[in-house]
Order: sequence, then structure tokens, then C-alpha cells
Amino acid sequence: MTRLLLSTLLLAALPAMAFEVDSPQLQAGQPMAKAQEYNGFGCNGGNVSPALHWQHAPAGTRSFAVTVYDPDAPTGSGWWHWVLFNLPAGTSSLPAGAGNPGGALPAGSMQSRTDYGTPGFGGACPPPGDKPHRYIFTVHALKVDKLELGADSSPALVGYMLNANSLGKATLTTLYGR
Repeated sequence: MTRLLLSTLLLAALPAMAFEVDSPQLQAGQPMAKAQEYNGFGCNGGNVSPALHWQHAPAGTRSFAVTVYDPDAPTGSGWWHWVLFNLPAGTSSLPAGAGNPGGALPAGSMQSRTDYGTPGFGGACPPPGDKPHRYIFTVHALKVDKLELGADSSPALVGYMLNANSLGKATLTTLYGR
């Protein structure tokens, strides 16, 4: 009995592992490749969503969402590049191209409108000559199995629901300039 109590106390004293996200195509604080540049709006990149891997989600996570946001876009409100939600709790990665038409997304997941006006990944496309913009890739751990939203949902509405149901988030911030 004493050994069990001691083991329980020791485990409780250990800090939880930090929820984190990484990518073989992206490095924190470094420029993204041309493959992640949008193809349109004057940009001519590959528009390929990068592979993402995450680990150490908070206890009780029932689903995930992924967003990509540029706070430096000259809009007054930033720019949403990817809004993906209803990823099953067992998901811990997405392959490159998952956010593109025909991409390998888990069953039941949903991509909604970006600020380009359509669902799916929309790559970086800052104005020529601007300082490099920041692109914040965020994996959200949620306390619900799914968000009752559709592909026509605005990024603001999805963001509201993500914040209302959040257990935690992991971020990776990259850069891109033209």
C-alpha cells in the first residue's frame, strides 16, 4: 500500500509533457518554402499544406482542429489560411497535402472557409516588399467530439467555437516574404 501511494505521489509531482507540434517542412522562426506559397492573388507557389505532427495533447482531448493565421496581413484583422476541425482524438499527424483537394484527411474531419473564400489550405501570399509575415500553425485540443459547423462557416465563427471548447493548443510560427 505504501509503495502504491508513493508511486502515485511521484507521478502526480511530475510535470505534464508540453503539448507540441512540429513539421518536417517547417522550422520555427524560419521562412517557409515556395511549396507553401499560395497559387493565386499574384502568387505562384505550390500551395501545398505541410505535414504536421503533434504529441502530448491534454488529458480529455476528444477532437482536434488545425488553423493557420497570418497576423501581419494588411487587413486590420489578419488572414486565415487554413481552418480544419473535427479531427478524431486518435489523430496525431497530417501528411503533406492533406489540406489540398483530394488530400488525405481523417474521416469526419471538416475544412471550412479561409479568407481566400474557399475551404482547404491557402498558402502564404504576403504583398511584395512587405517584411516577412508570421504564419501561426496551431493545433487545438478540444473537449468535444465535433463542432457542429459546416464548410461555409467563417473563420471567426470557427475560432469562437475553438476557444469555447479548448483544452489547450500547440503552435509553430514560421515566416514568409516575397
